[in-house]
Amino acid sequence: MQILDLNEHPHRRYNPLTDEWVLVSPHRTKRPWVGQMEKAIPDERPEYDPECYLCPGNRRASGARNPDYEGTFVFENDFAALLPKKTSGHQDNRGLLIAHSERGICRVICFSPRHDLTLAEMEQQDVRLVVDTWVEQYRNLGELPFVQYVQIFENKGAVMGCSNPHPHGQIWANESLPNEPRKEEREQKSYMRAHGTCLLCDYLALEQKEGVRIVCSNAHFVALVPFWAVWPFETMLISKRHAASLEMLNEGERDGLADIIRRLTIRYDNLFETSFPYSMGFHQQPTDGNEHSEWHLHAHFYPPLLRSATVKKFMVGYEMLATPQRDITPEEGADRLRRVSEVHYKERFSGA
Repeated sequence: MQILDLNEHPHRRYNPLTDEWVLVSPHRTKRPWVGQMEKAIPDERPEYDPECYLCPGNRRASGARNPDYEGTFVFENDFAALLPKKTSGHQDNRGLLIAHSERGICRVICFSPRHDLTLAEMEQQDVRLVVDTWVEQYRNLGELPFVQYVQIFENKGAVMGCSNPHPHGQIWANESLPNEPRKEEREQKSYMRAHGTCLLCDYLALEQKEGVRIVCSNAHFVALVPFWAVWPFETMLISKRHAASLEMLNEGERDGLADIIRRLTIRYDNLFETSFPYSMGFHQQPTDGNEHSEWHLHAHFYPPLLRSATVKKFMVGYEMLATPQRDITPEEGADRLRRVSEVHYKERFSGA
């Protein structure tokens, strides 16, 4: 009988944060980088676009006009998925047709007044302003009596459903705990009850000992490809100190978060010399007023690019009907990200 080789043999990997599995098939793509590798031409966008509804001074679809902001700018989403007005009642027909009212608040955060930038291209101090805004919004929304969870996220790139290239993200404050944080809360609580320690603290210690899936790090945060990653270049940002939310970060840790986000997103862009699309978001403790010692602050990055700027990875077939599956192992993905520069590729195009 053969001994399992994680780099050669099909196998399943367990995600302790969600109690789910991913099928890994490394034998299917022995040499994932011999195919076509497009060299993208940098985006040519103006610093200011008079047609952009997120640029300073421009009018949005609601009729509201943006101020001439110089840093970050936050406003209530003009097409919010959740509304703060309370509706009463719910439906439950024999436990089969169940519906509950759900209220909340949706906000948009413009990261920069410049239309032509992304987090990867912003200066360190400007990314720090974004971090401070995230902290402020988490605190502000979490203090509302009906808000149980604050989801901070960014969709970057048209392939991820982003309809405007202006650098921005979103915050949805929910009346109930959404599915993914609910899974993570359940598993982190279960682990703490069983072991008396934090799941992600213990996991991070193992990853730092092995080192093979770590992409980059600083004094306060680690960026790594999770052992159970589904997407080819999926990463997690994990705080080194056990902090349950963004609000708990001290000044040095906020600087560290801005640094690691900028360095990771530069690596993403450099991987295929394109403005690398992704969905990212923070998972942190609920804002229900209860103690959540089990929660450990982290962020997920889910990028769809597989082999080049035009070859993408989606959930289809077996993955939609059975279990997520990947060919490029987490170790290969981490190695590829480690080997790219932290100097943004556009600087080479500009001759800088």
